[in-house]
This record gives sequence, structure tokens and C-alpha cells, in this order.
Amino acid sequence: MTALPSIPRRKPLAANVGVVGVGHYTYWKQFDGMLADMHRKINALCDKVKQNGVNVQNFGLTDNAASAAELLPKMLAADLDIVFVDMATYATSSSIGTLFRNLHVPFVLVALQPDAAVDYPKTTTQTMLTNDDFCSVPEFMGVALRFGRKPPEVIVGTLHNDPAADAEIAEWCNIAKVLHDLKRGRIGHLGHTLESMYDMHTDPTAFTAAFGTHVVQCEPDQILQFYKEDFVTEIEAKKKQILGFFDTPVPVSDPITTKLTDEDLHVAAKAAVALEKFVDALNLDGLAYYYEAGEGTEMRQLVTNLIVGNSLLTGAGFPMCGEFDIKTCAAMLIMDRLGIGGSFAEFHPIDFHRGTVLVGHDGPHHLNIADRKPVLRSLKTFHGKPGSGASVEFNIRKGPITMLSIGITSGSRFKFVIAEGESLDGPIPPTGNTATHGYFGKDIRSFLKNWVKEGPTHHFALGIGHHAETLRKIADCLNIESVIVR
Repeated sequence: MTALPSIPRRKPLAANVGVVGVGHYTYWKQFDGMLADMHRKINALCDKVKQNGVNVQNFGLTDNAASAAELLPKMLAADLDIVFVDMATYATSSSIGTLFRNLHVPFVLVALQPDAAVDYPKTTTQTMLTNDDFCSVPEFMGVALRFGRKPPEVIVGTLHNDPAADAEIAEWCNIAKVLHDLKRGRIGHLGHTLESMYDMHTDPTAFTAAFGTHVVQCEPDQILQFYKEDFVTEIEAKKKQILGFFDTPVPVSDPITTKLTDEDLHVAAKAAVALEKFVDALNLDGLAYYYEAGEGTEMRQLVTNLIVGNSLLTGAGFPMCGEFDIKTCAAMLIMDRLGIGGSFAEFHPIDFHRGTVLVGHDGPHHLNIADRKPVLRSLKTFHGKPGSGASVEFNIRKGPITMLSIGITSGSRFKFVIAEGESLDGPIPPTGNTATHGYFGKDIRSFLKNWVKEGPTHHFALGIGHHAETLRKIADCLNIESVIVR
């Protein structure tokens, strides 16, 4: 099978991860060489963490309340996204207390003992202590709860040859990348809701309070100024990129579709160039938008023809969300930073023969998770909305999928509604929109009823792989309610 083209990421993924070991200061004089052994264990953990593409800061070892207090300002200054606590040996909880109280980032207690089992006939007290990684975990957990924190996550295993433990470390490094970009991100909010989707209304202040992301209020004219400049060379280059990435088949069954026209290609490329310049000018990390403008205006042509450009940007790690849905833009960003895609989606017709439901939307889409070469069609009208032009059609890879919808409760709190399923092979309508056969168990009726009862936004981010538990952990880190729908 020919490899599909892939869109390179606009910005590299990043996270600041702290590693700090804990121990008991009285041991160092009692057991020769033990302190050096502890630092070797901490260094080994740091090496594991570095393999996951994050910036690692090794804060050494804290072994009493005074050393913890000394470390605190250094760790605060490091602007950390998560902290791995290497439970190198038994330690009193005073060695972590001030860090629990003052560092408001997720903690993961890592209990990886060097030996899979001690050599019992030859074991010494020092050997036991060197493998006592789990011993303090109950004490640390209890103290975290008394300090008003959520219970830290715990990784239990061996320091060497433990793929399960390595996978958990990798998962938390990916979570750190999500948290890193959420709390530093700038998501643009442009236009207004479609008249009138009540579930699209989101308070920007509440959004920043929940996710840390700044909401940049944008004006359509800020894109239009670049659209008017008509960057000829860049537009021609964008046309070549588009034609190289998409197929342009003849229409099949839908009378509102035609083969991609030269005019629609030109407008899509021109809008894509203007959109990228606008994004760069405002230093944005995502954009949620909806705008209609007056019939026959240049603004109407621009704002209704962002679909191709926003799909290219979404594939490059810049989530774009139609219908002014900033909540789903955040969900798409979360999935992208986990490396699992994140397409804009909603439910469409149910296939009662296959036991599936079509999931998709009229844009934007994460093109790097396409199952086949995506398609561009010209549409004579964008159903339910003004305008016409080029539209993207594709389905996502076959295999496991995960959905994340971010709803808002009656108490105005955000809520993660999560589900796992499968993307199945099957025909999709040739309508110039995304559609994938989503399978969520034998009883599609019950699943859909259970999903809507949890109060999701009608949109969701759609990604590849099964990652419900990872998304639940992210919700916990953000102090957001979550539910996994079965």
C-alpha cells in the first residue's frame, strides 16, 4: 500500500517535566554507597523520561523537610507541567509535603525497583532498602489527600525491562505535552454562533479558568486584509500543495457536488494563504470560528471557503473548529498533542444493518489520520449555511477510535464525555464531507442513548486508538468532571 502524504507539524511538541527522588537521610551514614545508588536510580529514570521528547529537569533527591523546602523555589521557577517523584527508597512524607502543598501541577509517584525480586538467601538490609520503592507510597498518598490534593497517580514496576512501566511513563509525558500547550495556548474566537446553537455558547473567562488557554477575540477583517493582498506566488504554491494532497474525482450521486473547479481551487488556496498569515500575525495555537457576512461580498467568499485551509492547518497541529465551537477546538488540541489526530465530528445517519453510525462533519478534519487519500469536491451550496466552494471528503483509519466531547453542565462547569469504538470499513456518501462508520458495540441504539444522556456538546473530537483512560487522567489534572460512555 502506498504511504499517504502527511502534513508536517507547525510547532514541535514540548513539555517541562521535573524528576525528584526521595529518600531517608538517616540511611546515608548507615549504609555505605547507598546515596550514590539512589542518584543512579534517579538518573536512570530521567533517561527513560527523556526518551519521550520532553524537557527533563533533574532536581536530585530530597530526604527531609529542610531539603524539600530548599528545592521548592527551584521547582517553582522551572515552570513544570508534571513532576515524577522517584520513590527511590523509603522516605518520610516530610520530604514531599511542601512540594505537594505549593506545586500546583500533577504528581506521579514512580515506584520502579531495580530487581524484579530480591535474591532471598543473599539479601541484606541495604538490598531491601534499595528495592523499597513502593514502601512510602501509602504514606505519600495519605498525606496528599490530607493536603487537599487529588491522589497522585502511581506507576509500579521494575526499573529495567518493564514495557508496561515504560508505557505509563510515555503516557504521562504525552499528558504533559497536552497540559503544556493548554496553559500556554492562544485560541482565537472569531464571529458568532450559528443562529442559534445554544450549546455553542461558551464563556471565554470560564474557558481560560478551566484550561489555562487565553481566548483571543478576533475580527473577520483581520483575515480579509490578507485575502485582499492576493499573494500570487504563495497562492500558486498552495494550489500545487492542495492538488498533490487531495484527489479530485468526478461527482457520483449528489447533485450539489461537481468536480473541483479551477475557481473553487483558486479561492480555497487564496483563503488558505490568508488564513495562515492571519494565524501567524496573531500568534494563535487554534481557532474556533463562524461568520456569514453579506451575500455577494468578498467577505462572504472568504469566510465560507476556509474549509481546505483549516483542514491543512488541523493536520499540522493547529486545531480549527467550525460553528464557533471553542470547546471542541480544545478537545481537538488535546487529541493532537496526544498524537492521535482530532477531527471535528458529529453523528450522522445510523446504519442499522452494520450496527454503525456515520461520524463526521463538513470540516475541519485532521488529514494525517485519513484512511485513504482525501478528496476535494466543489459544492454548489454548503447545506444549512451560506456559500459554496471546495469541501473536504475523507474517512479516518480503520481500527480503534476515541471520541471526546466537552459539554457544559447546568452548574456551568465543563465536562469530558468520552467513548471508545472502532472505525469499520464501509462505503461513505460522496457528498464532500467527512464520514466514518463508527462501531460502538452490538447495540448502537443503547450506546447513542447513553452518550446523549451525559450532556455532550453535539460536536466531538475524533481520534485514532483507544485513549479513554488517558483523557480521563487529563480531565482529573484539570479538575474537570469526566465520564466514559459504554
